[in-house]
Amino acid sequence: MSEDRSERQRAPASEDRMSRHGFQYVVLRCVPRVDREEFVNVGVVLYSQSADYLCSSSRLQEARLLALAPDLDLDATRSALAAIEAVCCGQAAPATAAGITLGQRFGWLAAPRSTVVQPGPIHGGVTDDPARQLRHLLQALVG
Repeated sequence: MSEDRSERQRAPASEDRMSRHGFQYVVLRCVPRVDREEFVNVGVVLYSQSADYLCSSSRLQEARLLALAPDLDLDATRSALAAIEAVCCGQAAPATAAGITLGQRFGWLAAPRSTVVQPGPIHGGVTDDPARQLRHLLQALVG
């Protein structure tokens, strides 16, 4: 009987490995004043080469941002986040984003920059559903 149980346990594990995808992600941070080094997490960009997936999701917590920087231009911040989404979808810069691979787009988005919306360090993991993982990371890291 124990042999049957171990056989049943092995089959789902190998099936899980077949449907699992490695991924990388960066947390997007709103840094209203770079000199103060304060930030609020506002989004996540997730890339999975094996799933052919690149997407971003964001959420502005306006009260938190304005408490940190009362003069922050929220419209400009929203615009920066929309531009990141457009790059993920191949609709905007970097130059001819439609002609470069998802991995190259992720690399461009994850590159350090000194703008109001900045990527944090690259992290990785494994998932069977990159879209669900993106939603989870947004909830856990942005709120």
